[in-house]
Amino acid sequence: MTRHLKIQDMNPTQAAARAEELRREIREHDHRYYGLDAPTVSDSEYDALMLELRAIEKKFPELITSDSPTQRVGGELREGILTVPHELPMSSLLSVFDEADMRQFYTTCQDELGRKDVDLVAEPKYDGLSLELVYDRGLLITAATRGIAKEQGEDVTANARTIRAIPLRLHESSAGIPDHMVVRGEVLIFKERFEELNRQREKDGKPTFANPRNAAAGSLRQLDPKITAKCPLSIFFWELAISSNGRPATHWECLQTMKSLGLKTCPESRRLASVDDAARWHHDMEKRRDNLPYEIDGCVFKVDRLADHERLGVRAANPRWAVAYKFTPRQKTTRVVSIDPSVGRTGAVTPVATLEPVEIGGVTVTHVSLHNQDEVDRKDIRVGDTVLIERAGDVIPHVAQVVTEKRTGGEKPYKLPSKCPVCGGPVERPEGEAIARCTNNSCPAQLKESLKHWGSKHAADIDGLGDKIVDQLVDRGLVHDVAELYDLTADRLAELERMGDKSAANLVGQIDASKAATLPRIILGLGIRHVGRATADALAGHFGSLEAMAAAGLEDLMAVPDVGTEVAGAIAEFFGNEKNRRLVENLRRHGMDPRMAKKQAVASAGRLAGKTVVVTGELESMSRDEAEELVRKEGGKPTSSVSKSTDYLVVGASPGGTKMRAAEKHGTPILSEKEFLKLVGK
Repeated sequence: MTRHLKIQDMNPTQAAARAEELRREIREHDHRYYGLDAPTVSDSEYDALMLELRAIEKKFPELITSDSPTQRVGGELREGILTVPHELPMSSLLSVFDEADMRQFYTTCQDELGRKDVDLVAEPKYDGLSLELVYDRGLLITAATRGIAKEQGEDVTANARTIRAIPLRLHESSAGIPDHMVVRGEVLIFKERFEELNRQREKDGKPTFANPRNAAAGSLRQLDPKITAKCPLSIFFWELAISSNGRPATHWECLQTMKSLGLKTCPESRRLASVDDAARWHHDMEKRRDNLPYEIDGCVFKVDRLADHERLGVRAANPRWAVAYKFTPRQKTTRVVSIDPSVGRTGAVTPVATLEPVEIGGVTVTHVSLHNQDEVDRKDIRVGDTVLIERAGDVIPHVAQVVTEKRTGGEKPYKLPSKCPVCGGPVERPEGEAIARCTNNSCPAQLKESLKHWGSKHAADIDGLGDKIVDQLVDRGLVHDVAELYDLTADRLAELERMGDKSAANLVGQIDASKAATLPRIILGLGIRHVGRATADALAGHFGSLEAMAAAGLEDLMAVPDVGTEVAGAIAEFFGNEKNRRLVENLRRHGMDPRMAKKQAVASAGRLAGKTVVVTGELESMSRDEAEELVRKEGGKPTSSVSKSTDYLVVGASPGGTKMRAAEKHGTPILSEKEFLKLVGK
């Protein structure tokens, strides 16, 4: 009736009818495009429908509805992150890394259910960010991330509304739309769209994203929905958590129900009858992963019957009816172009291989550390070799092995130099150690690394003291040790390249603020060999001041927990050096002389006094380093592996299967992130 009318000729009744007709038509096209991957109109035809609807709503603003396709991008800039509770805990999955563990998971399910026929549903393990959506009477109400410790997440509703694959109103289906429904899925970016996004950011002079997951997570958690809307986010739904109409009997039927309501599910998902089928499917997906249009890092297997979920129950952190079977680390072959020595802050001279660039899991690898001469010799790595590069855990690249079959005879063995490549000083390898070192304490390379270490997050925490600034400070002779940072003025800094007056003033302010660094941070920042964060904390608590620590003998140093002969010797050697003693005195002269109570007093009052804690998986509220620092502050001892002496295992998302199994073997209490935070009073 209203198609032939021009908008300016419509009355409110005619406009309302046409607007509703357009909304239904656009929703249907969205469902076909995003939910079914089967569009029936061209982009230009779709755009024409949207333009007409926008024009009607502009003339008749009273007709605008919250679920209108024109209202995806809206809302004001948020002032901060708000949280919303999950109606049901949003657990992460236990990860396994080999077929034997996968089969053990299946056998355990069979044993506990008391039958052999346990069907599974297989889905890709997407490399994205989990999201929970709540629909009331078919309308999108809230959207939240997994969040802290399963029970509450960040409210990202305004941002989720910008994702075209998320329906603002559910699609009509034969099963009917529930009055209340909670669904969960994975927000991700398809590879092709990710490449387009990075090309545009590069063109705009903006930093590019390292990988699709970082881009998706960063975009979804933006405070401004308009920024999120510029990122090509998509979603696959993988769980129907709650439905007022009741859930079907199986997880597979839940996937079909969500699909019928316009919620996009993955076409790769399969229903499997045995663990043998699961192993074959995993093997097939691993072979095909690079050809998929999105990134995955494994496969998820879930027991199909929902009644079995209830019987199997949930661990402290993970459901017992599902498992994530991760892929083997990514590997690619490339060629070693050169091997060059790199000098660290302690004088360690490390061989580093320059490679012909190779992309592994969305990251271009051009350099890898070869660690030491023994490692080079053990693997027989030569310049010109073809090598297999592996990213363990899809993070740190290293040389897995040399492909000796591809040697031509022109490859050249490598030996570390006897003189420092930076200062020309002697390079020596102490007896019994794997690391060779430059013995010149005035080596510019050591000084640069020392300055970077001093300004790092866990030491003095000087924001803005980056590589390029440090290089110029040393190369121009402006700084000869970390204490001289505190003699710098804004005028001197402003003379550096790419350093304006404002930046110079900001850096001076950051340097001045670092004078308030605590004693453990200062001890760590000094860069004493073998002294990491845990040891720095123990030393600070035991001695209470730099002065007392510097004056301590070997016996006194070895009285500190976890300080053995080697560490005590390194500390004594450091303070026995006249140059280092002058450095400490100069820091004190600049006002850095923190003191603290004895460790015994602090530890006795700590909530984790005397406890050993292991942290595994990805935490939502803090990094693993920050969690371990919290353990130390509460008098506990963070370690990297679970043993019979471990008191707690703190588990985040995608935890290590080895640590989980060790905890179960030793009866170690397993804490969720929320339980851990509650334990330490946070």
